[in-house]
Amino acid sequence: NYVSVKDYLGQRGMEPLFFTDTEVAALGFDLHSRVYGYPIEYVIESLAPTSELDFVMLPKSKQEVYEAIQKTHIHGSPDGPWFFIIAQAAGDVHRLMGITDTSMLRPQVFAYQRGDVGIAFCGSEKQVIDAVLESLAAEDSRFWRRCDEYWNARGGSYTDGGSFIFDIVPKEGGSHELIMTNKFGTLVNTHPDGNYKIEESAMMSGFEWPEGWTPENVFESITALLPELDWSGARALLSEISSYAQEHSRKEAVELLCLMLDRKYDCGTLRRSRWLDFVEDAIYATLQHAANKPCEHYIGQLTLGHRPEPTSAEQTIVIDARPYPIEGIESLARELVALHRQGWRKFAVLHCHGHRFIGNGFGPETEDVHMDVFGSVGDYLGSGSDGMTLVMHGNGQDQIGQIHKCGTLVVHGDVGQCYGYGAKGGELFVLGNAAGRPMINSVGSPKLVVNGTALDYLAESFMAGDPLEGGGFVVINGIRINGRGEVEDLETPYPGGNLFSLSSGGAIYVRDPRRVLSDSQLNGAAFTELGQADWDVVEPLLMKNEEHFGITLARLLTIDGEIRAPAEVYRKIIPLKNKALSVEDSWAAKHD
Repeated sequence: NYVSVKDYLGQRGMEPLFFTDTEVAALGFDLHSRVYGYPIEYVIESLAPTSELDFVMLPKSKQEVYEAIQKTHIHGSPDGPWFFIIAQAAGDVHRLMGITDTSMLRPQVFAYQRGDVGIAFCGSEKQVIDAVLESLAAEDSRFWRRCDEYWNARGGSYTDGGSFIFDIVPKEGGSHELIMTNKFGTLVNTHPDGNYKIEESAMMSGFEWPEGWTPENVFESITALLPELDWSGARALLSEISSYAQEHSRKEAVELLCLMLDRKYDCGTLRRSRWLDFVEDAIYATLQHAANKPCEHYIGQLTLGHRPEPTSAEQTIVIDARPYPIEGIESLARELVALHRQGWRKFAVLHCHGHRFIGNGFGPETEDVHMDVFGSVGDYLGSGSDGMTLVMHGNGQDQIGQIHKCGTLVVHGDVGQCYGYGAKGGELFVLGNAAGRPMINSVGSPKLVVNGTALDYLAESFMAGDPLEGGGFVVINGIRINGRGEVEDLETPYPGGNLFSLSSGGAIYVRDPRRVLSDSQLNGAAFTELGQADWDVVEPLLMKNEEHFGITLARLLTIDGEIRAPAEVYRKIIPLKNKALSVEDSWAAKHD
């Protein structure tokens, strides 16, 4: 709507110089903030107007103000996709602001880390934030590689407005403080629990290693002990695992460390983000040692492009992603394809920093391929897969699992925009949340479990047949795992609108025991009863979800301390054929 915004500005004596939608949006922001002197909340509302359910959920007094703003400025509001990142200096206060598009089309992520100093980010890609922190941590001991929290915003949300403001405010004595607020001026807590000041490792952790332990059973014992350990004891514990890898079994040590990296548990007095940095470092050190000292389970590349021959089908090739370009003919993705053609079937990819297309291009029938990915990946992870198992040990980014045909894709974290775009099959599991438009345009038989929630436009234009006849479906569990490792229900299993919008096949099974969701959040869909036949297809997927993330089926069915029947906990959403589709089907039937 460039012309509309340009005309709006022209009526107020402002003319663009460069004829771009970015410029007219910037002029609109300047007009409302500097010229009109609107409070920042009203400036954000003029750019990203609140609508639909979010508007209804606002207090009456706020609705009246927002309605007046929209009547006056709606034709000057830039339409999407956009994500505005604005830096301002207001006197002694320095400000960074991120405003999210209400159509949820532009990738965006917010994050912060709080140590001796605080640092905050807003950007389009998580991997950029991680790259900045990695660079800072290499030169300044006040930082470490991982933020305390990452999240995606939902544009126009009634809870936070989909906008966050980071202010650097001067204090007495010449120091400064980082303060974060949302669109409504509500203070957001950026002071996570846990001690971030590390200590030297002790000689011994005090953990009694049982005879004949397995990664699964000793993990439970370690996480029970961890709240009692300080940094010196915790670091000693990691050293003991590393020693076990060198003296006994590298494979068992790596499996244990992966559980410690992936699962959510009580870290006691330790800052979780910094502890996970140490765990990930231990994984890297253990696996990278395989380059100079290979074993029956692992062998690493000695140099860029080194392609050793596998000694068995069970041996894993370890690849350090750092020397490889993010994309292009010499990229990591192309190297993985070359290794696969050479005969490799098991991969461990370390130190990703924005690398794209990982797991792409392997060709058909790759059921014997298993890939573990560590670090901060770029877009298109696992896209086009036809059978492989790919495990992402952390957050993913945008366009993961695009046109996914077959296989298993597990993400131990959140995923970005358009997850599973055009997916045709396979089983996909997400520990955390999905951003905008997951599973859009999916067909065939893809099956997805999201343990958190999706922000908006979930399964838009979903066309995946009948789930009771082998078709696809999505399960939304609407939970989070708190800092003590306990499962908690979200306030709502799905906060947005346009749920199952314009779908023509498949189903959504949403965990909504308190019946929070309403028909107003649906678009061309309807709630219906969940029957035994539905549970027969959902239960096996939730059992696999339990294997991947440790979230038990019994806990998902437990409400107020009691295990309930599945139909009391989960609701089924099915598509309703709209008139246009019905006419098309009728025409097709006549000409069949």
